[in-house]
Amino acid sequence: MAPHVQGGQDDANSVSSAFEILYEDNHLLGIVKPVNVPVQEDATGDNDVLTLLKEDVKKRCNKPGNVYMGLVHRLDRPVGGAMIFAKTSKAASRLSDSVRTHSFRKVYLTVVHGKPPALSGRLVDTLLKDSATNTVSVVRKGTPGGKEAILDYTVLGTAEGYSLLKIDLLTGRSHQIRVQLSSIGCPLYGDQKYGAAVNKPGQQIALWSSVVAFPHPVTKDEIELISLPPQSFPWNLWAQELQKQAVR
Repeated sequence: MAPHVQGGQDDANSVSSAFEILYEDNHLLGIVKPVNVPVQEDATGDNDVLTLLKEDVKKRCNKPGNVYMGLVHRLDRPVGGAMIFAKTSKAASRLSDSVRTHSFRKVYLTVVHGKPPALSGRLVDTLLKDSATNTVSVVRKGTPGGKEAILDYTVLGTAEGYSLLKIDLLTGRSHQIRVQLSSIGCPLYGDQKYGAAVNKPGQQIALWSSVVAFPHPVTKDEIELISLPPQSFPWNLWAQELQKQAVR
């Protein structure tokens, strides 16, 4: 049976961590990524999750020298929620294989403006990234440099002109969820990049990594990490129990 992990630890060191730990053993470290912190070092020079995790493990586990921490998947800087990191190169390689073979599952919750045309559906688009502006756009299939992007969505509820969606991400393109939903007229709450016309500066983007599931790189047990978004606006327009049931 798959271990379901939510807001707790598995074989984690008893010393308190700077992060909320969802899962930890000798091979893996699953955490709740804080919002507005880059996953890895970028041009801003701000503290990044990868560096902070290495320092955290070094301190908690009294490790001498450099600490290995492998980055397997990414979240945009403003996005928070469940992430898994590899503590060994072997675990990193095997988790990367899981991503490539689509046995690595990612589920998000998000709040969007308006309502999609159907209560559930699949969005298939070709996305093209402009590295100069760090923006992504939907383009015609066959456009040079374009990459196929696929996601499934389910409307969990509507309130006050917003919709709560569950997103099963089937490909991992840059800004994918934000761009695809904006393209159907449902920009994410708080997304200044792809929904500036309906959002106000300073609003926190309502996109949360709620489930990360994969076969353990060593034991092959199915691991499922679960994280729920904070109960602040606009998330609190819906009962947390509804969100919890949706990601189970």
